Amino acid sequence: MRADGDIAIRARGISKRFGALLAVDHVDLAVPRACVYGFLGPNGSGKSTTIRMLCGLLMPSEGTIEVLGLDIPKQAEALRRRIGYMTQKFSLYEDLSVRENLDFLATVQGLPRSARRRRVDELLQTYDLADRARQLAGTMSGGQKQRLALAGAVVHRPELLFLDEPTSAVDPESRRAFWEKLFDLVDAGTTILVSTHYMDEAERCHRLAILDRGRLVADGAPAALAARLSGRTLGVLAQQPRRAQLALHGIEGILSVAQIGNELRVLCAPDLADPASHLRDALRAQAIDAEVSEIEPNLEDVFVSATHRQVEARAA
Repeated sequence: MRADGDIAIRARGISKRFGALLAVDHVDLAVPRACVYGFLGPNGSGKSTTIRMLCGLLMPSEGTIEVLGLDIPKQAEALRRRIGYMTQKFSLYEDLSVRENLDFLATVQGLPRSARRRRVDELLQTYDLADRARQLAGTMSGGQKQRLALAGAVVHRPELLFLDEPTSAVDPESRRAFWEKLFDLVDAGTTILVSTHYMDEAERCHRLAILDRGRLVADGAPAALAARLSGRTLGVLAQQPRRAQLALHGIEGILSVAQIGNELRVLCAPDLADPASHLRDALRAQAIDAEVSEIEPNLEDVFVSATHRQVEARAA
């Protein structure tokens, strides 16, 4: 168990209602310091609403929040200088140059004049923007804007960085480069909370929370979450994969069937005694010859399993 000093964010039973809509439903979180903590979930799952409550921008309807030792939202103003925030939409001034944007943000964050230019120069180098210092932000590519936004979010060296789906509008190469910068920040002691709906990004996180319809349905290290499904994920090779997929749909004990290339990926329920035999019997009953074998579970399997449990709970 971690001591409280090792926890950057602690939330207990936080909920948020907008009229009749329960956007966040009694979520508990403990985010360790100096790590990348991910929020994974589809649009509308409550990721952005939760982040806004954690950084003091929204008042929770229920529950308590402590961030960097501060009571939120009561001490939100004191927290503001210690955190950085970056959204998926580019929010800097497009009619200012790269340097002017960073200089403005450094001024807003209260950096003294003597340190401001030195910090801006450092950020231009760190985020590969030195050769674009005079370029208007509005004329930059998506990946360049993303780097500028990240540089702006950390201009004051925050202890904690909130990133709300920051890579949704950039190409895969830019996303990979962006994540390398995040790990550099973590190595320097920054705690990062990042929301995403990309599975490959979620796998990069040190720890991961999966949200679905406002509820926390899984929480842990990505590898540990996947390991809990060991024996429940199966690969099916058949001459006619589409026919095999149709045969498996609706079979009791099978949570999902997805075609990946020429192979089917099947996730089975936890109470299924012998998943491989169950699949073989179901396919044989439809006169389908197939090879069935266990495969390594991944985060997509974790997500399907976790959200399926919530569907069952709502039905009950």
